[in-house]
Amino acid sequence: MARHLARPALATLATLLATGLPAAPAAARAPSGCAAPPAPARPVAEQPWPQQRYAPERLAPLATGAGVVVAVVDSGVDRSHPQLAGRVLAGADFLDPGGDGTRDCAGHGTGVASIIVATPRPGVAFRGLAPGARILPVRVSEQQVVEGRESGRTVDAAGFARAVRWAVDHDADVLNLSVVLYADDPAVRAAVAYAVRRDVVVVAAAGNLHDNGDPRPYPAAYDGVLGVGAIGSDGSRAAFSQTGAYVDLVAPGGEVLMAAPGQGHHRAEGTSYATPFVAATAALLRQYRPGLSAAEVDARILAATDPAPGRGEGYGAGVLNPYRAVIEAPGGVDARPRGGAALPADRPDPAAVTRQSRRDTARDRALLVAGVTGGVAVLVALLAVVLPRGARRRWRPAGPA
Repeated sequence: MARHLARPALATLATLLATGLPAAPAAARAPSGCAAPPAPARPVAEQPWPQQRYAPERLAPLATGAGVVVAVVDSGVDRSHPQLAGRVLAGADFLDPGGDGTRDCAGHGTGVASIIVATPRPGVAFRGLAPGARILPVRVSEQQVVEGRESGRTVDAAGFARAVRWAVDHDADVLNLSVVLYADDPAVRAAVAYAVRRDVVVVAAAGNLHDNGDPRPYPAAYDGVLGVGAIGSDGSRAAFSQTGAYVDLVAPGGEVLMAAPGQGHHRAEGTSYATPFVAATAALLRQYRPGLSAAEVDARILAATDPAPGRGEGYGAGVLNPYRAVIEAPGGVDARPRGGAALPADRPDPAAVTRQSRRDTARDRALLVAGVTGGVAVLVALLAVVLPRGARRRWRPAGPA
């Protein structure tokens, strides 16, 4: 299969989507309103290698991501695909204002979203890691590759920053940023910091330009962001996957099967497609352990990685292991796994419960910090009075002169 690796274009090109090429085109319906819709693809029945590695059916009894919202800031998400039906919310379109983010003229965002939430279908072995989660599509690009060159519109860095803030303000619990900027833009940096402060898990692609000297990728290189590199089916770092301190861990990114716009599936590769495996794992954790902060979710994902087969900067902490991330406590396996039964109809919305739990936890931490700070202030004030007096008296009890 031909491989596409995104390359830097003009300096004004803010986002590079590591779009893959379909493996087996066939007749299928393409999204309407696209000047150059992506090539159609056919359904694929054989089990893809990431499914063999992660066995989503093993995770399903523990967590499915129910009640968790994952924002996919990308090329849009075509919710008409049978495996995405009912899993994609109305989002926003920053490329064509007025849209809801559900038009995908590149196929990139649809593929990314499907790795997270594709629901099981008869005769289709492919499924998402967190099929109970919901996708909030935020459209920022329609780029795809035509004769080896990026083609199509994309927002500038300021538009991308606005898209990130919009997703945070519309209750995203996890941000999937399969987008790479090769310049440190202040607006984007501030938007990502805003997401981190709002307790959102931020996951970003580490970039595909290893052969071009590993230019520093953003948002992956920002503090508080999980930067994701790619491995192939043999577990080794994909040749294109960048290396550097910004790579926190690696996940499947070579020959990855995913949903195509309309219907069917295709294979592609890039760190773009490794990123949603990590975002899906974050969604599982946000459901299974709603009291964890975003930073604690990050830490658990990194602590639960499998050892990488090779050495070097390209692997970060190791290879993503969603099952271990969910079941293992910091000191080992959790002896009290939660059941995966469906909630009764009279139970409250799990998204609201999860979000309120995180807010309560953040409030309690703030009160604790305030109490400790106040105690320290009182102690400092007392010492300021007692120490000078003690020094004048040479630390003898007070008495007649």
